[in-house]
Amino acid sequence: MDAKSPTHSTEDRIGVLEELLNERYSVRAFLPKQVDRATIEYVLKTAQRTASWCNSQPWQVVIASGEAKERFRKLIYKEASSGLGDDYDFTPPREYVGTYLERRRESGFQLYNTLGIARGDKAAYAKQALENYNFFGAPHVAIIHTNEPLGIYGAIDCGAYVSNFMLAAQALGLGTIPQAALARHSGLIRRHFNLSDDRRVVCGISFGYADHAHKVNSYRTSRASVADTVTFVED
Repeated sequence: MDAKSPTHSTEDRIGVLEELLNERYSVRAFLPKQVDRATIEYVLKTAQRTASWCNSQPWQVVIASGEAKERFRKLIYKEASSGLGDDYDFTPPREYVGTYLERRRESGFQLYNTLGIARGDKAAYAKQALENYNFFGAPHVAIIHTNEPLGIYGAIDCGAYVSNFMLAAQALGLGTIPQAALARHSGLIRRHFNLSDDRRVVCGISFGYADHAHKVNSYRTSRASVADTVTFVED
């Protein structure tokens, strides 16, 4: 067998990827158990193989754990709960309309129904949203940032990195949740972690071991069909 030949059949290889994609979900309740450094570094080493424009690999990652994570959590939670922030480096969606609004609502109502939050209870919605800044109890939080001159394409490359980070974590028995909400406080993040002025915050990823017994982790979001998202042009 050639040294570069796969050791598993094509069906096995796509099957593993499909399994990981189907299993992964946004975890909103974590166990307090710390992830050992070797496992975290395995996730990072795997995600580092992410493709990027001109192999620029624009992502840089700050991972806060232990007391460092707790200091950061208190700081960002205080700013978020006070109503301050709205300090994105990248412009957030202007508006959700049509199908995109329907999908967003479906996802939101699944969350609220699972937690027993009544439809229209804006105070409860806001309280739940603030849990982003408690990192949903995760013992670790990663901040993903990119180089300003690379613009939106640097951020796109980081998005691919985030996806691979989450799949690698899933393969190693970890849970994750990507959080654009943290990027709402990009100025605070840059100051707190002493990032240079040319770094732009893309998002955060809270991660650790999922609390499978918590009801918030019991639902799964739907996915559109290929027919809904792809146009084939052949003639």
